[in-house]
Amino acid sequence: MKASRIFAAFAVCLLVLTHAFSQSGRRIKTQPTPAPIVPAEDGYSESRPYKPVKIYPPNYRRPGSDKEEEKAAPAVESTDDPDVIKIEATLVNIPVSVYNRDGLYVSGLREEQFEIYEDGKKQEIAYFGINDQPVTVALLLDTSPSTDLRIDDIRAAAKAFVRELNDEDSVLVAEFDGDVQVLTEVTRDRNKIFKAIDEADFGGGTALYDAVEFALTKRLNKIEGRKAIVLFTDGVDTVSRGADYGENLIDAEESEVVIFPIYYNTFLDNRMGGGGVMTSPFPIPTGGILNPQPRGTRPEDYALGKQYLDDLAAYTGGRVYNAGSSRFGLQSTFEAIAEELKRQYQVGYYPAEEGKPGERKKIKVRVYRPNLIVRARDSYIVD
Repeated sequence: MKASRIFAAFAVCLLVLTHAFSQSGRRIKTQPTPAPIVPAEDGYSESRPYKPVKIYPPNYRRPGSDKEEEKAAPAVESTDDPDVIKIEATLVNIPVSVYNRDGLYVSGLREEQFEIYEDGKKQEIAYFGINDQPVTVALLLDTSPSTDLRIDDIRAAAKAFVRELNDEDSVLVAEFDGDVQVLTEVTRDRNKIFKAIDEADFGGGTALYDAVEFALTKRLNKIEGRKAIVLFTDGVDTVSRGADYGENLIDAEESEVVIFPIYYNTFLDNRMGGGGVMTSPFPIPTGGILNPQPRGTRPEDYALGKQYLDDLAAYTGGRVYNAGSSRFGLQSTFEAIAEELKRQYQVGYYPAEEGKPGERKKIKVRVYRPNLIVRARDSYIVD
């Protein structure tokens, strides 16, 4: 009888202790617990606004300067340019690239997983799809003296890229040195395209800004549908007369063209006769009054050129690719660009609020899936 009482008391104590442990969050036995439910607002990835590094030359005109103020004036006339994003009658079309943290493209996303915001306000998606429509690509080849050690690689890489495109895609080929020369107008004929690439040859000077303006405002603006520029260059301009850094960015931001610069770092090629990459992207004081360096050869010129390419890509939702030093690397680069052009998501919307001519609208794209890299242009200018 006494033993049974002792056992009953022990059982009561055990129950009390078990209850106390369970209330404090501790368990005597380890049990599997369900995975936490992630709230929808915490389970997304977003495109990020681009904040360029300010290393521009004194004559550089950032958007918001005198040219943009002129564009924002009420007297600006409307245009029928199909390349400019219009509020009144057309969708704002935003190409969106989505990658995982390993740099692999993420396919199979659905419309309901996307949201788009303009100036912080959610917009209603009017069109969603994968970019399976043909694309027109402007190939701009830098044939200035600074690339003379890379011309064979440039030609081979350009051809490799064209081979990766779909048969329905069209290509324009132009070279730029001191001037801009069209080697073939827009065509699907691969033989014409390859012949044009082979004709690319050297000249004096680098009219890079003029070449970009030419492609944006003289050719691609006249073409409907998807458009891109693939730009082979070291980014250094020396002789442009009709355009500058700031004007290129304004033209790019107004367009629906996605720009993919292929960056050839020719600094050491031209200074030391060999290939390589600068150890610092920032200006390094060199030269002097008694030993001035010509424009386009100074480290600060190359730093500015790389920044220019970063800006072009970011303003249009593109990406800068480093050409590297091997043809295998170039091949991989062009395969990646062609793949991106084939698989970008396209999100279109009619802005809920009409903007004023010249006004900049900020864009943010949200994808309801965490831990992704979302790349898209972060603004456009109302025409």
